[in-house]
Amino acid sequence: MTQHTLSVLVENTPGILARVAALFSRRGFNIESLAVGTTEHPDISRMTIVVNVESLPLEQVTKQLNKLINVLKIVELDTSQSVQRELVLVKVRADAETRSQVLETVSLFRAKVVDVAPDAVTIEATGNRDKLDAFIRVLEPFGIKELVQSGMVAIGRGARSITDRSLRSIDRSA
Repeated sequence: MTQHTLSVLVENTPGILARVAALFSRRGFNIESLAVGTTEHPDISRMTIVVNVESLPLEQVTKQLNKLINVLKIVELDTSQSVQRELVLVKVRADAETRSQVLETVSLFRAKVVDVAPDAVTIEATGNRDKLDAFIRVLEPFGIKELVQSGMVAIGRGARSITDRSLRSIDRSA
Protein backbone atom coordinates (compact mmCIF):
# COMPACT_ATOMS: atom_id res chain seq x y z
CA MET A 1 0.00 0.00 0.00
CA THR A 2 1.13 3.52 -0.71
CA GLN A 3 0.20 6.85 0.80
CA HIS A 4 -1.86 9.19 -1.36
CA THR A 5 -2.73 12.83 -0.65
CA LEU A 6 -5.93 14.05 -2.28
CA SER A 7 -6.96 17.67 -2.51
CA VAL A 8 -10.74 17.70 -2.97
CA LEU A 9 -12.63 20.90 -3.72
CA VAL A 10 -16.25 20.74 -2.62
CA GLU A 11 -19.19 23.08 -2.31
CA ASN A 12 -19.28 24.47 1.21
CA THR A 13 -22.59 22.81 2.14
CA PRO A 14 -23.83 20.88 5.19
CA GLY A 15 -23.29 17.13 5.02
CA ILE A 16 -20.59 16.99 2.33
CA LEU A 17 -17.91 15.90 4.81
CA ALA A 18 -20.11 13.02 6.00
CA ARG A 19 -20.81 11.90 2.41
CA VAL A 20 -17.12 11.95 1.45
CA ALA A 21 -16.05 10.10 4.61
CA ALA A 22 -18.83 7.52 4.11
CA LEU A 23 -17.60 6.84 0.59
CA PHE A 24 -14.13 5.94 1.91
CA SER A 25 -15.67 3.90 4.71
CA ARG A 26 -17.86 1.86 2.34
CA ARG A 27 -14.72 0.93 0.39
CA GLY A 28 -13.00 -0.16 3.61
CA PHE A 29 -10.34 2.57 3.48
CA ASN A 30 -9.07 4.17 6.65
CA ILE A 31 -8.48 7.90 6.28
CA GLU A 32 -5.06 8.57 7.84
CA SER A 33 -5.53 12.34 7.94
CA LEU A 34 -8.34 14.73 7.08
CA ALA A 35 -8.30 18.51 7.15
CA VAL A 36 -11.15 20.68 5.87
CA GLY A 37 -11.46 24.43 5.54
CA THR A 38 -12.82 27.15 3.31
CA THR A 39 -10.74 28.41 0.40
CA GLU A 40 -10.26 31.87 -1.06
CA HIS A 41 -13.83 31.39 -2.37
CA PRO A 42 -16.29 31.34 0.58
CA ASP A 43 -18.62 28.90 -1.22
CA ILE A 44 -15.83 26.34 -1.71
CA SER A 45 -14.04 24.19 0.86
CA ARG A 46 -10.89 22.16 0.38
CA MET A 47 -10.51 18.72 1.92
CA THR A 48 -7.00 17.36 2.22
CA ILE A 49 -7.34 13.60 2.60
CA VAL A 50 -4.43 11.24 3.23
CA VAL A 51 -5.14 7.55 2.69
CA ASN A 52 -3.00 4.40 2.32
CA VAL A 53 -4.27 2.28 -0.58
CA GLU A 54 -3.13 0.79 -3.85
CA SER A 55 -3.47 2.98 -6.95
CA LEU A 56 -6.30 1.03 -8.62
CA PRO A 57 -8.73 1.05 -5.66
CA LEU A 58 -7.94 4.75 -5.17
CA GLU A 59 -8.92 5.38 -8.79
CA GLN A 60 -12.28 3.69 -8.09
CA VAL A 61 -12.85 5.91 -5.06
CA THR A 62 -11.98 9.09 -6.97
CA LYS A 63 -14.43 8.11 -9.69
CA GLN A 64 -17.12 7.65 -7.02
CA LEU A 65 -16.17 10.99 -5.43
CA ASN A 66 -16.53 12.71 -8.79
CA LYS A 67 -20.11 11.44 -8.98
CA LEU A 68 -21.06 13.31 -5.79
CA ILE A 69 -22.88 16.46 -6.85
CA ASN A 70 -21.05 18.71 -4.35
CA VAL A 71 -17.56 17.58 -5.39
CA LEU A 72 -16.03 20.10 -7.79
CA LYS A 73 -12.50 18.81 -8.37
CA ILE A 74 -10.08 16.14 -7.15
CA VAL A 75 -6.30 16.37 -7.49
CA GLU A 76 -3.75 13.89 -6.16
CA LEU A 77 -0.83 15.86 -4.76
CA ASP A 78 2.59 14.32 -5.27
CA THR A 79 4.95 14.98 -2.35
CA SER A 80 7.63 16.39 -4.64
CA GLN A 81 5.17 18.75 -6.34
CA SER A 82 3.43 20.08 -3.22
CA VAL A 83 4.02 21.71 0.14
CA GLN A 84 2.59 19.57 2.96
CA ARG A 85 2.39 20.56 6.62
CA GLU A 86 0.79 19.49 9.88
CA LEU A 87 0.38 21.39 13.13
CA VAL A 88 0.95 20.05 16.63
CA LEU A 89 0.18 21.69 19.95
CA VAL A 90 1.91 19.99 22.85
CA LYS A 91 1.80 20.79 26.55
CA VAL A 92 5.04 19.74 28.25
CA ARG A 93 6.07 19.69 31.89
CA ALA A 94 8.60 22.47 32.37
CA ASP A 95 9.47 23.37 35.93
CA ALA A 96 12.32 25.69 36.90
CA GLU A 97 14.77 22.79 36.58
CA THR A 98 13.88 21.70 33.02
CA ARG A 99 12.41 24.85 31.45
CA SER A 100 15.66 25.97 29.77
CA GLN A 101 16.14 22.54 28.17
CA VAL A 102 12.56 22.57 26.87
CA LEU A 103 13.03 26.07 25.43
CA GLU A 104 16.27 24.96 23.77
CA THR A 105 14.40 22.09 22.12
CA VAL A 106 11.68 24.50 20.98
CA SER A 107 14.32 26.69 19.35
CA LEU A 108 16.12 23.74 17.76
CA PHE A 109 12.90 22.63 15.99
CA ARG A 110 11.89 26.22 15.06
CA ALA A 111 8.75 25.77 17.13
CA LYS A 112 7.06 28.46 19.20
CA VAL A 113 5.89 28.70 22.81
CA VAL A 114 2.24 29.82 22.83
CA ASP A 115 1.43 29.53 26.54
CA VAL A 116 3.45 29.49 29.73
CA ALA A 117 2.38 28.23 33.16
CA PRO A 118 4.50 27.77 36.32
CA ASP A 119 4.93 24.03 35.68
CA ALA A 120 4.28 23.66 31.92
CA VAL A 121 4.64 25.26 28.50
CA THR A 122 2.44 24.81 25.46
CA ILE A 123 4.32 24.63 22.19
CA GLU A 124 3.18 25.02 18.58
CA ALA A 125 5.16 23.30 15.83
CA THR A 126 4.51 22.89 12.13
CA GLY A 127 6.18 20.64 9.60
CA ASN A 128 5.99 17.30 7.92
CA ARG A 129 5.09 14.14 9.84
CA ASP A 130 8.73 13.05 10.29
CA LYS A 131 9.78 16.38 11.82
CA LEU A 132 6.82 16.43 14.20
CA ASP A 133 7.37 12.81 15.25
CA ALA A 134 11.03 13.60 16.01
CA PHE A 135 9.99 16.71 17.95
CA ILE A 136 7.55 14.72 20.07
CA ARG A 137 10.17 12.00 20.75
CA VAL A 138 12.62 14.66 22.00
CA LEU A 139 9.96 16.19 24.28
CA GLU A 140 8.76 12.86 25.77
CA PRO A 141 11.47 12.66 28.48
CA PHE A 142 10.25 16.00 29.89
CA GLY A 143 6.72 14.62 30.23
CA ILE A 144 4.00 15.34 27.72
CA LYS A 145 0.85 16.39 29.55
CA GLU A 146 -1.35 16.84 26.50
CA LEU A 147 -1.01 16.71 22.73
CA VAL A 148 -3.21 17.52 19.76
CA GLN A 149 -2.23 17.20 16.12
CA SER A 150 -3.99 18.48 13.02
CA GLY A 151 -4.43 16.63 9.80
CA MET A 152 -2.16 17.40 6.90
CA VAL A 153 -2.83 20.43 4.74
CA ALA A 154 -1.21 20.55 1.33
CA ILE A 155 -1.00 22.84 -1.66
CA GLY A 156 0.65 22.43 -5.04
CA ARG A 157 3.95 24.17 -5.72
CA GLY A 158 4.23 27.02 -8.20
CA ALA A 159 1.82 29.64 -9.49
CA ARG A 160 -0.89 27.30 -10.76
CA SER A 161 -3.99 26.86 -8.58
CA ILE A 162 -6.53 24.05 -8.62
CA THR A 163 -9.28 26.65 -8.13
CA ASP A 164 -8.39 28.48 -11.37
CA ARG A 165 -11.00 28.60 -14.15
CA SER A 166 -11.75 24.87 -14.26
CA LEU A 167 -14.41 24.86 -11.52
CA ARG A 168 -17.97 24.52 -12.67
CA SER A 169 -20.10 27.37 -11.44
CA ILE A 170 -22.08 26.83 -8.28
CA ASP A 171 -25.81 27.28 -8.83
CA ARG A 172 -27.44 28.21 -5.50
CA SER A 173 -30.90 28.78 -6.95
CA ALA A 174 -31.73 25.08 -7.33
